[in-house]
Parts: sequence; structure tokens; C-alpha cells
Amino acid sequence: MTAQPAIGVVRDPTSTRVIEVRNLRYRYPDGTQALDGIDFHLDAGECVALLGANGSGKTTFVLHLNGLLEGEGSVEVCGMPVGKRTLAQVRAKVGLVFQDSDEQLFMPTVLEDVAFGPANLGLNPQQAVERAKAMLEQVGMAAAIHKAPYHLSAGEKRRVAIAGVLAMQPEILVLDEPTTFLDPPGQRELARLLGSLPQAKLLVSHDVHFVRALATRAVFFERGRVAGEGSVDAIIRQFDWVPRFPE
Repeated sequence: MTAQPAIGVVRDPTSTRVIEVRNLRYRYPDGTQALDGIDFHLDAGECVALLGANGSGKTTFVLHLNGLLEGEGSVEVCGMPVGKRTLAQVRAKVGLVFQDSDEQLFMPTVLEDVAFGPANLGLNPQQAVERAKAMLEQVGMAAAIHKAPYHLSAGEKRRVAIAGVLAMQPEILVLDEPTTFLDPPGQRELARLLGSLPQAKLLVSHDVHFVRALATRAVFFERGRVAGEGSVDAIIRQFDWVPRFPE
């Protein structure tokens, strides 16, 4: 980012904005201009869908929100400019749920997996386990605490991955293609779970039925720019963003 953050940034207690992005640009080493002047905001408790074709910049954009990528422009999370000096604080605020849950589940048991993050935050083993159990209860996976993650279904893995993120107590959840590998019942269960969570949410998804069920606003990415923004239904109509199958 162009501006270096200051440690100890005090957040305005009256502000409801948890993400503020201004003129974000990012070029990959091969010269591809992935982001070309993105302006975006997310308010506390809001759920926003990021729509657009593959390669339009959506995933590149969300990787800037917790400092996994660094471009030009400004990105603020909960009042903190994202930069090297605030990465730990920012990553505690932004919980990223990957498209493939297997990328997040790596410990021998479900309980150990979910307790891993809190332990890294400095909780003692008992505290980490208690928080992990509470999060697994919240996502409906308390009965699986002793199972190996690779024995779970795709939907169960997604719930455990979300529990692991929730155990870090983030203010923002970012979910990249959350319905990938899920059958329709699994998609419905995930929608109910996410709808019950108080965190602000960003949904990167091609699944219009899923985002309709959760999001109150949609942002459409096109060639690294925001091409449109509005209600989910308005954006779907504007960009004809509905599944079509050959007859």
C-alpha cells in the first residue's frame, strides 16, 4: 500500500464501516493488470456478493483484505490501514474461508484443527480447546470433534473450516466460492449457518441462488474494475448473470 500504517490506530467508535478500499490497483509479475482502480466498502453486519467472470479480479481483490497481496492504493480494515506493521491485527479481523476446505484442514482431528488458531493467538491449551468446542457446537459439528477431517463430507469440511475461522473471533468473513463441492442440501445448510452469523460477510460466488439468499448488495467485477453495484437482483438483471444451459 502507498501509505504506511501507524501502530495503535484508534477506530472511530461511531463508524459502521469495517472495510474501506480506495483506488486499489494490482499488476501480477507477468504484467497482467488484475485490479485497475477498485473502490469498495463494507459495513458491519452487511453481506455483500462479489460477482463476475473468472479472471475478473474478485479473488485477487479479497487477497488484499488480509495482506496476502499488496497493491497500490489504500485498504483499511476496521480503521487500520493494511500493511506490514498491522498484518497480525488485520488478519485477526478478517477470516478467509478458502474455496477448497482441504487447504485449511491439516490437523489429525477436527478438534485439533479448530483449536490450532486460538492456540496461535496465545490462548492456553484448555482455553483453545474450549473455544474450539464452542465454535464446533455453533456450526453443528460438535459430534465430529474426534474425527479425522478427511473422513468428513464436503459440507462437513466446510463447516469445520468455518468453525476454525470463527475460533479466531473475526469481525469479517470472506468466503471464496463457498458452495463448491456442495450438493443442494449442503448449500441450504451452509446458507442457514451463514445467515445466523453476526459478522460482516463477503461472498465470492457464481451461485446466484446462494447469494440471493444471503446478500443485500452485489458488486460486479469486470476486467479488474467495478462495473456495477446495487441490489443482488438489479445486478443480476443488469449483467444477465443467470445460469443458461443448452437446449
